[in-house]
This record gives sequence, structure tokens and C-alpha cells, in this order.
Amino acid sequence: MLIWLVELANHIQFFNLFRYITFRTGAAMFTAALIVFLFGPKIISSLKVRQGKGQPIRADGPQTHFKKSGTPTMGGLMILAGIVGSSLLWADLSNVYVVATLLVTLGFGAIGFYDDYLKVTKQSDKGFSGKARLAIEFVIAGIAVFFMMEAAKVSAPQGPHVATSIAFPFFKDALLNIGYFFILFGGFVIVAAGNAVNLTDGLDGLAIVPVMIASAAFGLIAYLAGNIVFSGYLQINFVPGTGELAVILGAVIGAGLGFLWFNAPPAAIFMGDTGSLSLGGLIGTVAVATKHEIVMVIIGGLFVMETLSVIIQVFWYKRTGRRVFLMAPIHHHFEKKGWTESQVVIRFWIIAVGLAMLGLATLKLR
Repeated sequence: MLIWLVELANHIQFFNLFRYITFRTGAAMFTAALIVFLFGPKIISSLKVRQGKGQPIRADGPQTHFKKSGTPTMGGLMILAGIVGSSLLWADLSNVYVVATLLVTLGFGAIGFYDDYLKVTKQSDKGFSGKARLAIEFVIAGIAVFFMMEAAKVSAPQGPHVATSIAFPFFKDALLNIGYFFILFGGFVIVAAGNAVNLTDGLDGLAIVPVMIASAAFGLIAYLAGNIVFSGYLQINFVPGTGELAVILGAVIGAGLGFLWFNAPPAAIFMGDTGSLSLGGLIGTVAVATKHEIVMVIIGGLFVMETLSVIIQVFWYKRTGRRVFLMAPIHHHFEKKGWTESQVVIRFWIIAVGLAMLGLATLKLR
């Protein structure tokens, strides 16, 4: 919204700052953090009153979790307020990638909110029907991918085929053109990312910090992919307009820092599906927009690990009646083995940093 102030640069040079993505990214980060800090306490107080018993605790979970009973959920509302409010101020709202990313973020956030609402009102860890939830997520993600794909067809200097192609890291010109099946592929990436972050959100601070780490990595990727000079030097696909996504990712980091202030152990609030689904969907959308879907598997490797642990556990249990892990997702397995919650969280943060650095290294290894 404030980008229109660039028009005043001819009269007052200061307003030339609003032209630069780097400046608006920093401003978005600060603004998002400020929004969460200012409104967070009121949101927490309101949710406590409305939710009563708070988020239900799994009966088969680690014993240490029962002391968290009564903690309110839906803290994702704080994060969304910071991200959306800051993005509306600092991002270019005429940019199709910005609009598509906000569409997925708000759409997934609404699904997560309804899921949290059902869990709180029923006092059960069973919320929205899994099949119905996935179907709605696919529709939202598919719409976003379609519009991003059509925009890339028009603007991509390499040719319209890039818009419908999957790019492979480590190879400069390796593209697999799958035509309109890219909508299904991109939709799958976004839905998988949303649900992977959702599965990771089980301990205080466990999901939000890796989300911020992934956001920082993809913020850099978006900036580079949207810059013809840097993308040419690194030999990655130039996607005009994606640099603007760095502003939204800056807002994610700022909102995440604000939320972490309240989510640090002992947590005053949980982000719930409202936050985890929307944040995962946001990162997935950026990965699709910047043609770094496969690199996201590396940068978001922690989320992949958590998801695979659940898939393996369910598959093996149905097949043999035995469990591979003491409990899934895998962070609960380590808790059952005797790791303290803080040990699990901090060690997983370290893994997330290492994977993000490895993912960024793929930018030059081509």
C-alpha cells in the first residue's frame, strides 16, 4: 500500500527508499513484530475467556504435556494479523504472487481456525474431516498456482514453458515441462507444506523457529529469483515479480518473533492449526512461485522428517500391528526416550538451520 509513496520521490528524495525491496522487507519485519507485541496480550486474554479449557491434550502423549492443560490455542490469529497487516502496508498489492500467497495464507488459516474451533468446542483432538480439509486446501492451492502460472507465462523471459515446468537443483537448464499438470503438482507442494508444518507443531517453539528459518532462506531465494542480474549470475530461473515475496517473508519473520515471545516455554498460547497450516501453505506457495519446489524439501527437511515419521508409523502399524517409533510425530518419540522438551526443540532448531544452509548452497552448485 505504501509503495505509492515512491511517486513522491521526485519531490522528496527520502521516499525513494520505498522503491527498494530490501527496505520494505525490513520495514515489514518490524511492523509485523510490533503488531503482534501490541495486540498479542489482548488476543491471548480474549481466547482464554472464550476457550475455557483451552487446547485438548492427547491422552497418549508424554506425561509432561498434561501440565499445559488450559493453554489457549488459535495463536495463529496473532501471526496472521502481523503478516497480513504488515504485507498490506509494505508489499505491492498489484503483484500476482503477493495476492496468491496471501490468498493461500488466509484460506489455509481459515481452515485451521475451523479445525481449532471444533477441537476446542468438542474438547477432542479430532477436528475437521481429513478428506474434506484436504479437498478444500487443494482447491485454494490450485487457484493460486493457476494464477501464478498464467502470470509467469506472460513475464518469463525464458519462454512460457518455464511456467509449467519443474526445475531441478544442481542443474542449470534441467526443466521438466508437465503442462497444466503443474497445477496439480504445485497444489500438492502447497498442501503438503501446510500439513507438514501442522504435524511439526507439537512443542513450545518447535514449529515457529524453523518456519522463520525457512522464511529467511526463501526470502533470499525470492529476492534473487526476482532479480535478473543475480538470477543470471547464479543460473537460476528468473521469475519477474517474485522478489516482492521477500516482503511477505520478512513479515513472517517479524510476526514469528512476536509470537515466540508469548510461545516461549511455558507457552502462554499455542499457534494451533490456524497458524501452522497457514504458515506452511505460505512457504509452499513461495517455493512454487520461485520454481524451488524441490529445494523446499531440503530447506524444510525438518518438516519432511516429521511427516515421514507419521507416514511410516501409520503404514507399519497397519501392516504389522507394531510401532516403529515410540510415538509419532518423531519429536514425541524423542520425548518418550527421555529428552526434555527444551532439548528436542533446540536440537531440532539446529537441524533446521543446517538444512536451510544446505538448501541455499544449491543456488551455486549448478
